[in-house]
Amino acid sequence: MDIPLGTGTIDVSFPDCEVTVAEPPGGDPVDVRTAAERALEDPLGPPLESRVDPDDDVAIVVTDVTRTVPDDVLLDALLERLAACGLERDRVTVVIGLGLHRPMTDDEIEAMLGEHADLAVNHDPESVVEMGSVAGDVPVEIGAPVAEADTVLSTGVVEPHQYAGFSGGAKTVVIGAGSESIIRYTHGPKMLARDGVRLGRVEGNPFRETIDEAGDLAGVDFSLNLTHGPAGVLGVRAGDGRRIVRELAAVARNALSVPIDRTYDAVVCGVGAPKDANLYQATRGATYVALGDRNPLRDGGRLVVPAELPEGAGDGTGEKRFYRRLSEAGDARSLYEEMREGYEPGAQRAFVVARVLRNHDLYVTNSEAPEIVDGCLMHAAADVEDALEAGSEVLVVPDALNTLLIEA
Repeated sequence: MDIPLGTGTIDVSFPDCEVTVAEPPGGDPVDVRTAAERALEDPLGPPLESRVDPDDDVAIVVTDVTRTVPDDVLLDALLERLAACGLERDRVTVVIGLGLHRPMTDDEIEAMLGEHADLAVNHDPESVVEMGSVAGDVPVEIGAPVAEADTVLSTGVVEPHQYAGFSGGAKTVVIGAGSESIIRYTHGPKMLARDGVRLGRVEGNPFRETIDEAGDLAGVDFSLNLTHGPAGVLGVRAGDGRRIVRELAAVARNALSVPIDRTYDAVVCGVGAPKDANLYQATRGATYVALGDRNPLRDGGRLVVPAELPEGAGDGTGEKRFYRRLSEAGDARSLYEEMREGYEPGAQRAFVVARVLRNHDLYVTNSEAPEIVDGCLMHAAADVEDALEAGSEVLVVPDALNTLLIEA
């Protein structure tokens, strides 16, 4: 059986194991450029032409290297539309929404944005402008190139997200081009413990509601988002961020949901590039499975994530905080209780991982950084077979980040 690893796959065999594969329906793929043009022609809400004047300075916030999005295609479609509105290309700044991830290199930006790489700058979370506040006193601070623009646009992907239910919409700007203040609040233990903050849920999700409110303050005028599944891109929508997220989330749920009616000894969670570049991102495969609508593991069952980890734990501020918390902890239960009192922005992934590790062992296989894995309360194994016990009942989720396990 082929499981994702980096940009390729590995052939995994399961001797002496009973194996079930969680394969979502997948949906029908669309041509990204054609679908983007149609979405811009028929937006959800006022058209782009009503949002921009020829003499505006425009900021377009795009996702970074940790997301699988054809930003070059979406950006090209937006720029063509802006040109038709009479806007000169040199009035556009493309801001890469890093959040607290590491800055992208020039080569990475060129590979991602192609001929439009010259317009791009990395978001600087230290150079921000306060736009207002949410939840009474939580400042919404946005990167200066975005805050000072006359018109703010965004691209992005509506995909399952551990906290927001689904990503996309205002999140690309508020988190990607925001500061530690909003990340500290939205990713803090009090928010993550609230009812409704759950993978795959948009309605009644306090995290999503906060992000949308912050997006209003940040002045997000218009978005162009897509959703994808195993078959490829499944849909593209443009216009109002709230409506985009809800429409594309419905498309994604239909394509990605797999009913589960039993429990298993182990779950193999496929991740692949770009998420398996570092441990911070790769652990999403495990937490999406164990903390989704339906945890398919028996108590004490194990999670297995094949991941290359060429960047180790990760090089960004958030990734370093994640690594420090896990590597300095004695055990998962103590770490979880300690972090319930609070933590630095970016360390929330350590909190979520610790929550899972209280009940399940996590094995990371096929990596270039086994010593980092072993030092973070997890287990390194040479390959998937070494991480499984003979006779185990195993659920294989080839694309754990794009599969929603639900109650049968």
